[in-house]
Amino acid sequence: MPKLVKTKVENEGRVTEEFTWVETPKTTVWDVEEELRVVGKPIARVDGVERATGAAKYTTDIQLPRMVHGKFLRSPHPHARIVSIDASEAEQMPGVRAVLHAFNLASNRFSSTRDFFQNPVRFVGDEVAAVFADSDNLARAALKTIRVEYELLPYVLDAESAAQENAPQVTPNGNLLDGKPSTYTRGDIEKGFAQADVIVEGVFTTNAQIHSSLETHACAVDWDGKMLTVWESTQDVEGIKDRVARHLKLDKTRVRVIASYIGGAFGAKFGAGKYTLLAAQTAYQLKRPVRFVLDRRGEQIAAGQRSPTKQYLKLGAKKDGTLTALEMTHYTNVGAYATWSPFVEGPARELYACPNLQTTGYTVFTHSFPFAAFRAPGFVEGTFALESMMDELAHKLQMDPLELRMKNYSSVHPESGKPFTSNGLLDAFQEGARAIDWETKKRRKQEDGIVRRGVGMASQIWYGAGAPPAYAMIRVNHDASATVLTASQDLGTGTKTILCQIAAEELGLPFERIGVEIADTQMGPFAGASGGSMTAASVGPAVREAAADAREQLRHIAATFLKKRVKDVRIENGIAKARGVEKPLAEIFRELDNLQVVGHGSRYPNPSAYEIRTFGAQFVEVAVDVETGEIRVERVVASHDSGRILNPLTVSSQVEGGVLQGIGFALLEGRVVDASGVALNANLEAYHVPTIADAPKIETHMIDRADVLANNLGVKGVGEPPIIPTAAAIANAIYDAIGVRFYDAPITRDKVLDALERMEIGA
Repeated sequence: MPKLVKTKVENEGRVTEEFTWVETPKTTVWDVEEELRVVGKPIARVDGVERATGAAKYTTDIQLPRMVHGKFLRSPHPHARIVSIDASEAEQMPGVRAVLHAFNLASNRFSSTRDFFQNPVRFVGDEVAAVFADSDNLARAALKTIRVEYELLPYVLDAESAAQENAPQVTPNGNLLDGKPSTYTRGDIEKGFAQADVIVEGVFTTNAQIHSSLETHACAVDWDGKMLTVWESTQDVEGIKDRVARHLKLDKTRVRVIASYIGGAFGAKFGAGKYTLLAAQTAYQLKRPVRFVLDRRGEQIAAGQRSPTKQYLKLGAKKDGTLTALEMTHYTNVGAYATWSPFVEGPARELYACPNLQTTGYTVFTHSFPFAAFRAPGFVEGTFALESMMDELAHKLQMDPLELRMKNYSSVHPESGKPFTSNGLLDAFQEGARAIDWETKKRRKQEDGIVRRGVGMASQIWYGAGAPPAYAMIRVNHDASATVLTASQDLGTGTKTILCQIAAEELGLPFERIGVEIADTQMGPFAGASGGSMTAASVGPAVREAAADAREQLRHIAATFLKKRVKDVRIENGIAKARGVEKPLAEIFRELDNLQVVGHGSRYPNPSAYEIRTFGAQFVEVAVDVETGEIRVERVVASHDSGRILNPLTVSSQVEGGVLQGIGFALLEGRVVDASGVALNANLEAYHVPTIADAPKIETHMIDRADVLANNLGVKGVGEPPIIPTAAAIANAIYDAIGVRFYDAPITRDKVLDALERMEIGA
């Protein structure tokens, strides 16, 4: 009997309570050793041809007759009061349909903490006005005619400076999120350091990392008088639907959101943006379709970033490597706007069995670029510092860095004390070390040539449990094919493909006979946002439940035709079979005309007695040219535990993408900001992301073992884990190569040359 359940959902360190409607489970987890027919096989993406040939239709491809185009005017100042806006010239231009700003908008409230057009503006790039015109070019031309008078105000760009009492005020409630730092303590930190034989300390900084998706934030909206259709490049079609409906005071059934293809997101495309709501409002009022696509500069400065951090770390350990104390304080710069904090202290609190620990986190508002989730927010930054410090501790102890990590392995969650549903960290250590031949490479002598080579490694912990609410339907069609229906999204991760695999496996149909309709709020039931490595482990179990429901109906139908008992009927490769008799489902359906089979499935809550985490380790080989400062990552061995592997091809794709972004964070990517708060590299020419020329040999070594306690698939998330340890492993490999420890990311050529010069002078 179905029931309404209230359950706790953990996503990237933030816990919420959600209601979910669940049915009695129809499936049990596949056995760890069970050889499956479709799941676990390297099947090419079902939409691969469309993506490769250009047939895939992205939001930015949507063009409708009589379409109006929106553009933003942005602030040139980091902090200023808008005294006046003169938009009269723009308003009189033929083809300009609307000019919106703080002084003429009927309701300027965007959210509980922000206005559509903030006054005072809080960063260089803050929205000041919006123009809607008959073409992109006309909208841009109209923007240039708007005259704004500003009163300049004091500003602060640095997080640690902004945290001081006398700093210029960013928000009416001060410069700290929630008005105070976040703190956590376990054990006795002073006692822990007193027990230590060795103590290491370091101060680390990490620069901003910008998502730089090829498709910028974009929407297209059409109102036909009955239905408002929104095409949006988003990770959350249901969230967009709810937000737009609230803004326009429409019933949610009159809003449809579609995100067929998404040209990159990485965490930045949650929820409705200002452009979405203003486009929807304008389309509703003008009764004309509206298109609003952020230009590249707007994307790079206003659509969010991984926050810059400054981290103070102190570790204490016994001579045998046992950690006795860990202290961490961080200042995280979330820019002008944020409603939550990246969990920078997460790795320090959760990765190792340290009895005495204290963390203090200052989440700080500044007059700079706003924060948005970026693939494992907080954990990438925190792991860079923690795992660099662990490496330094190992060298001070004259201990193998891998041995030190294994020494402090925790078989239970260090905070809650609960066991993990599964923990493959030791397996990841062993597999990664074997693959890269760690012992041999660590024993080699230091090279003296121009190019020095080194190896390094780092560990990873992350979430990825998945959770309800998530629902799915399986529709068995008249030709005995089937279609998966759910309002999830495919960010390019391969979600469509793995959902088809799950359905084919459970239904007993050939993979080629399974279709999928997702990312459309009118086509499938609620499935939640795609982020936090949650999608496969949230929607996948619901799809399997729906497939099991449909299969049971098919068995009952087939039993009539086979003249057998239902319990004796099985479905294999699209054929209904019982002892001594069989009949293709397609033949049965031809005899039944208008028969409709629909299976329903829901995602059951996670087990409350356990913690669900993903684990992993990466081993890296680098080459450093001591004359030019060039760092080449030559090889990355990525060994991760994400439960059962649904598709090795899509998993490898996720690992390779994560590693490349980790290389960017470690060596290339950083926002360049002048003293007045202006971004000097707000484009894809001067903001350097890794290209194919920077790609090393990347080897994926998954610990392919079903987590039988996590869900009915035994799967955990894989989207974010691959980016987490990469930067730290690279930094540790650089130390191994040239004997210099770097505390600031990115580690650029000039930093290498400066450090080597200081070493020579010191020598």
